[in-house]
Amino acid sequence: MDKENIKSYIIARAAKELKDGDIVNLGIGMPTMIPNYLPEGVEVTIQAENGLMGVVPCTKESYDPVYKVDAGATPVTVAPGGCYFDSCTSFGMIRGGHIDVTVLGALEVDEKGSISNWIIPGKKLPGMGGAMDLVVGAKRVIVTMEHTQKGEPKILKNCRLPLTAINCVDLIITEMGVMEVTDAGLVLSEINPEFTPEQVQGATEATLIVSPNLKPMA
Repeated sequence: MDKENIKSYIIARAAKELKDGDIVNLGIGMPTMIPNYLPEGVEVTIQAENGLMGVVPCTKESYDPVYKVDAGATPVTVAPGGCYFDSCTSFGMIRGGHIDVTVLGALEVDEKGSISNWIIPGKKLPGMGGAMDLVVGAKRVIVTMEHTQKGEPKILKNCRLPLTAINCVDLIITEMGVMEVTDAGLVLSEINPEFTPEQVQGATEATLIVSPNLKPMA
């Protein structure tokens, strides 16, 4: 799988987790591709924490660099019925538990569902943004990321980088499989048919519990 195919494979699977009518916040990078992969009949409302509700991907015709960018500074537009609001209102939505699902990337996730996704010490960064609020405020947290970084596991027993939040992730989706965070540990519930459970475990520091009902990744 080349890099672009890996991204589309992960995001196509993540899109299947969204239900018709969900209010969704998408992190920068891969998650912003989700609107292109929603199953037929599923419509969601996308919130951007910089103050937009009803975000849809930007086209050449709708491009407006002055007023319409999401929290990652990507040009977007707003669907009919959408609205604009200030940061206080936006974070009131997030902290008040009004976001059904957030889908975001990560540098590391551990077997307890803790996440590190905002800084690698010693490197320049723009700030945490809304990630800390989203992972504790959204009703469901889905992480989409590549399984390893330069061959090194990103799914660990314990995160090594500074934490964004603890025990908050519900589901991890990579190009190798789908892992559910449970009280018993990480359950490998779906697997990319290109890999075996042993290969997925070999690329994962955390201990995986292979589901007795393990399915091919949809």
